[in-house]
Amino acid sequence: MTWQPYYRGDGVPRDVDLGKPPPWRSFPRQTLHKEFEPPPGLIKAVNAALALRRPLLVTGSAGSGKSTVIEQVAAELKLGDVLRWHITSRSTLTEALYRYDALGRIHAQRLDGPTGGDDIAPFLQMGPLGTALLPTERPRALLIDEIDKSDLDLPSDLLDVLERGEFEIPELARYKSETVHVRQWSGDERRPVTRGRVQCDVFPFIVMTSNGERDFPAAFLRRCIRYTMPKPTIDALRRIVDSHLRTANDGSGEIDALIAGFVDRISAGESLAIDQLLNAVHLLTGGGAPAGEDEREVMDLVLRELSRA
Repeated sequence: MTWQPYYRGDGVPRDVDLGKPPPWRSFPRQTLHKEFEPPPGLIKAVNAALALRRPLLVTGSAGSGKSTVIEQVAAELKLGDVLRWHITSRSTLTEALYRYDALGRIHAQRLDGPTGGDDIAPFLQMGPLGTALLPTERPRALLIDEIDKSDLDLPSDLLDVLERGEFEIPELARYKSETVHVRQWSGDERRPVTRGRVQCDVFPFIVMTSNGERDFPAAFLRRCIRYTMPKPTIDALRRIVDSHLRTANDGSGEIDALIAGFVDRISAGESLAIDQLLNAVHLLTGGGAPAGEDEREVMDLVLRELSRA
C-alpha cells in the first residue's frame, strides 16, 4: 500500500498531525441523540413503553442504533444522564442492584480496632438498576445492553424487580442504624436507604437491547414492549450518514455507491454494522483519503463481515 498518512512502518520518529477523530470517537463522549433517526414504528413503541411503564426490548443487529434510542428519549424528556448496565455472561441481578465490599469493610475494622466504629456506608454503592429504582420525582433512564449475552437465568431473575419496582439490601436490613446514605452508581451523590428497602416512586424508563442471539421466557417477554429494528434502506442510511458527517452537500456519487453496496451486502445475509459504514465514509471524505488500490484494501478492512474472525 502507498496510502501512509500517519504510520509508515520505517521506525523513524516524526511529528505527525493526526487530525480530528470522527464525531463518535471524540472524548469526552457526546451523546448522539440529535443525530439518531428513529426507524418506522419505534416512536410508537417508545410511547407505549412510557405510557404502560414497561421496559422496551429492542432487538436488532450490532450497530443498528439500539442503544442510542434511550439517549434521545432521555434528552427529549429531560430524564437526566442515562444509567448503563452492560451485560456479560457473568452478570448478576445483585450486582445491578448494589455492590457491597465485604472484604474492604473487614479490613477497615481490623485497622481501626474495637474503638474505631463500624460505618458500612463507604463499602456500599448502588448498581445501575438499584440507582434507577431510588425514589425520584422524574423517572430515571436505564439501558440494559445486550441482555441476550446474559446467563440463562438472569431474565427470569429480573421479573420480580421489574414487576414490583423494589428490592432489599440484606446488609442494611440488619444493620444497627435505621437509615444509611448510600452512594449512587453515577457520581458521588448519596441517597438515604431506610431499613434496607429501596422502592421507586415512578418506574424508570428501561431499554433492553438484544442482538437476537437467543430466545427469552414468555413470562419475561410479556412484561416488555418489543420492537425489532428493520433492515436499513438506502434512504435511511443516507440520512444517518448526513446527520453524523454533514455530507448532504457532497456532490460525489462515491458515498451513494458505498451505501448501496452496503445495503446489498446486508440483503445478501452478511453481518455488518452501521458504524462500519460511518467509518468507511469518514475515511473516504477526510483529508488524505485513500484512492485506487489503497481505497479498495482499506474498505475491505473497515467493512469486513462481522461473523469472520
